[in-house]
Amino acid sequence: MSASARLLLIAPQTMTRTPAFERAAALAKAMQLPLHIVAFDYLQALAFAGLFAPEQVRQAREGYLHTHRQWLAAQAQALSEQGLTVTSEVVWVQHPYEEILHFVNELSLALIIKDAEDDSGLKRVFFTPLDWQLLRDCPVPVHLVTGDARPRPRQVLAIVDVLRTEEQDTVFNDQIIAAARKLATECAATLELVHVYDWTAAYAMDMGVGVLPLATGIYEALGSAQEEAFAALAERHGVPPQHRHFLEGTPVPRICEFAEAHRTDVIVMGTVQHGGLDKLLGTTAELLLQRAPCSVLAIKPGKTL
Repeated sequence: MSASARLLLIAPQTMTRTPAFERAAALAKAMQLPLHIVAFDYLQALAFAGLFAPEQVRQAREGYLHTHRQWLAAQAQALSEQGLTVTSEVVWVQHPYEEILHFVNELSLALIIKDAEDDSGLKRVFFTPLDWQLLRDCPVPVHLVTGDARPRPRQVLAIVDVLRTEEQDTVFNDQIIAAARKLATECAATLELVHVYDWTAAYAMDMGVGVLPLATGIYEALGSAQEEAFAALAERHGVPPQHRHFLEGTPVPRICEFAEAHRTDVIVMGTVQHGGLDKLLGTTAELLLQRAPCSVLAIKPGKTL
């Protein structure tokens, strides 16, 4: 990691210490990296009123920004007194993604941290358009933090897919595990490694092929091959047998069940930008991001912490 690397916390417009705030502070301390905090402000009502009373609106906007800057600077100072290197700024912008790319290019970021909205009653996470843009397009690992997060992760779960066949995709598994291991090591957390054998998908593909006993044998053979590949991957990365979990079933529900049962703090997963107009993340990744019962850390091919 570059000595100049740092963490970027995207703070909410509200002047409150959110779970992402606490997570960013804990990770900056654990990883011994500087932390830069940025808040993006934009009030549509002020922007509209500025068409009719530009001077008054300018003063109101500057007053609002001044108050927010003072509050954010006070939080940065409090963290600095704990031994962290922290800087902060507030930017008035309606669409912040381009500003975030500026930080990516200028600050050599190791990780972007941001709050995700979560509805504990439904056990679902709701992402804003900016969240999805970061997950889909941002070249830097993105950590979206849910509302019930502990400041420092204690349980880290890495999700891999041993069906990756091309060399670059196989290396992607290595990057996911490396990022999860680094996070777990620096936070003194437990690392669990999971692969889900989706026999339901194999069955759907095989419907109508022929005799059921033959099909059953195919499923068993596929499962055995995947389990062996998973064991080899885990062994290569030094993951102890008790922390390797080869699961069977539909991936998203099984992963969520596992995460809940193990009180997982962070799911580390890979996201791949697909082609086409929508640039989807892929069905499994997209569903898991929507339904994960905890915070997520999304890694892109070629990138790690």
